[in-house]
Amino acid sequence: MFIVMNRITVTEGREADFEKTFTERDRAVDLMSGFVDMQVLRPAEGHTYIVLTRWKSREDFENWTHSEAFIAAHRKQSPGLAETRPVLEMYEVFTQ
Repeated sequence: MFIVMNRITVTEGREADFEKTFTERDRAVDLMSGFVDMQVLRPAEGHTYIVLTRWKSREDFENWTHSEAFIAAHRKQSPGLAETRPVLEMYEVFTQ
């Protein structure tokens, strides 16, 4: 199992806009080979959300990031939604 955490600090006052991008997403990632699931975590404090995706393998995740569907999904992002560039963290599950 391969886990990807994308930490996104949302511009103050744009939280509803950010959340809407996920509630209204086209779900193209759901159709990708090796995709397991996604959770979007709302911060209890502050403005940093976490988009957590699980994949069967790193290769599956990398295939997603090089796909036309990925490019199309990220092209739709609204300018000024994030305060800074997202921070991507990747992990391999070694025990359950």
